[in-house]
This record gives sequence, C-alpha cells and structure tokens, in this order.
Amino acid sequence: MSQNITKKTMKNLNKTFHLYFEYNEFDSPDIKGSYENMDVSFLNKIAYARKTAGCAFKITSGYRSPAHNAKVGGVPSSSHTIGRACDIYAPTSRQKFLMLSALLDAGFNRIGVANNFIHVDDDPSKSEDVIWTY
Repeated sequence: MSQNITKKTMKNLNKTFHLYFEYNEFDSPDIKGSYENMDVSFLNKIAYARKTAGCAFKITSGYRSPAHNAKVGGVPSSSHTIGRACDIYAPTSRQKFLMLSALLDAGFNRIGVANNFIHVDDDPSKSEDVIWTY
C-alpha cells in the first residue's frame, strides 16, 4: 500500500532519512512542498541504500508534477509522478558501482543507468527485475 508523507505518516519514515536527505530534494521544481507526494516506503529504501553505499546521493529528480514531467519529456506513466522514483547524480563508474550495489541490496529491482545519473523506482504497476540503459 502506498503511503505519502503527512504529519501522521512521517513517523514511519526511517530516522536515517534525515541524516542523508532534505525533503525539498524530492520536490518538483514547480511545486514547493511536493515532496509530500513521495511514497514513504520508497524513501525508506533510498535512505537504506544511501547508508549502505557510503557515498553521497544527489537527487536530481524526485516527485514530478504532471506539468513538469511533460516539460522535461517524461513519459505520461512516469513513476516520478506517483512519488515512487528518483534520479541520482552518478558521474563516475565507481559511484555507479557503489550506488547500484546498494540499491539492489535495498530491494530495488527497477533501475536505469545513464551517462551521469541512475534512475530508480519501485512502481508496482511496472515490470520487475529490470535494468536498462539510456
């Protein structure tokens, strides 16, 4: 069951999340506070992966409003628009290796690898156990 961030569900957010991330890193650029649309279980898994990787996770895209998603050329069914995806800046092969290992260890099974970022999502409506390149 998907659970977005509210004052009530904030207690379900892993305490390590705040060691590594600020909420606004997951905002859609056009809507301040839109991190509230992120799924709590997704954020807990990202926090676990960050802790395990031992390297910084710079979030370049978290939640996307439908308008922002269209503006950046995202597909209409983007997992970003339901708060179950993010893109992480990963410019080096070493960072990619550390991040990919940690993301898999955290239980993510939908990962896209690009030249300078990694996309990760846990959208239950999409195929599992896939890794793709851009």
